[in-house]
Amino acid sequence: MNKLLLTIAIALLSIPSINSQTTDKEVTFGGRIMYDMATWGAEEFDNIGTEFRRVRIYSSGKMYGTVKYKLQLEFAGGKIAFKDVFIELNKLPIKGNLRVGHFKEPLRLEALTSSKYITFMERGLPIASAPERNTGAMYHTTFGEKLSIQSGVFRNSDAFGNDKSATNNVNITSRITYLAISDGDKLLHLGISNSIRKNSDNDYGFSSRAENHMGSELLSVEFTNQVKDVNIIAGEMAYVNSSLSLQGEVIQTTVNTEIGQGNTPFTHEIISYYGQVSYFLTGENRPYKSSLAGLGRVKPKKNYGENGWGALEVAARFSAIDLQEDGSLEDFTIGLNWYLNPNTRVMLNYVMGELTDGAGEITTENAVMMRIQLDF
Repeated sequence: MNKLLLTIAIALLSIPSINSQTTDKEVTFGGRIMYDMATWGAEEFDNIGTEFRRVRIYSSGKMYGTVKYKLQLEFAGGKIAFKDVFIELNKLPIKGNLRVGHFKEPLRLEALTSSKYITFMERGLPIASAPERNTGAMYHTTFGEKLSIQSGVFRNSDAFGNDKSATNNVNITSRITYLAISDGDKLLHLGISNSIRKNSDNDYGFSSRAENHMGSELLSVEFTNQVKDVNIIAGEMAYVNSSLSLQGEVIQTTVNTEIGQGNTPFTHEIISYYGQVSYFLTGENRPYKSSLAGLGRVKPKKNYGENGWGALEVAARFSAIDLQEDGSLEDFTIGLNWYLNPNTRVMLNYVMGELTDGAGEITTENAVMMRIQLDF
């Protein structure tokens, strides 16, 4: 299977005309490469590693003005997997669009923002406790240029979007956003989302590193054979004023459990959140792409090598996962981003992570990380 997909991918990249457009069809090919280097440890930086964090190619397009598609493959980690693979019907009789396939559930701004455009090398800690891509169907629409609604039904799937299990696990995920301010280089985005998740296997869990993909797994949460359902509620905010950008999200995950038959259910609450600030030293601003795609591509005022040095951005973020009496994981990250041009970026992050377990024992892990990123 992997050899077949690799052959298809090579064939796609070998097409002489990468992007084509006719009266009835628009087809685009592209991809991204992200190469990471890191050193990390507790008291000393005694670990060194490198990896291709993401290596992706994709094809997307629009047919006859009413049908869109995307096919995206991931090659990082020595395995091939689906990312976004979907077909979307536009201009439905009732206002809106219907997307079917394997794609991100509409939950959380940072999760929906492409990895090409996020401010730091890794998303904040809350990404561990919230779902990303699954197989399903989603309706989404906008009202004017400010209000957006997305709602879908999903099932947990494997790396190729398949779900052949004879179970009744169903996830219903919805999101509403409002662009309160949209005036030149000023914007204020607000949103709220909810996911109700029913897993017939009666379990739920996740794990997290300290925002260092090559680092140690510090936090592990697992509920086994006792979960009735999981309810996730998230609030999001992004504010841009010229070169200044603020962003934050709060996620409450409620795990409803019971022990044995007929026992009174009880709940476990997990609170995760982050807040971040960034500033462009060279005068650029972070653009808004759309409600469903989040923030977009930064374009330097002067590209590197074209009578300029590109764009420079400094950033800081605090994020946490709070397990209440069972402990917490907290991270503080500072970053420096150099945008050579709209498609090339060099990132430098310093991460300070601290795990406090239920007994009050503290484990720390710090990291210095660098990424070279190109998309085409």
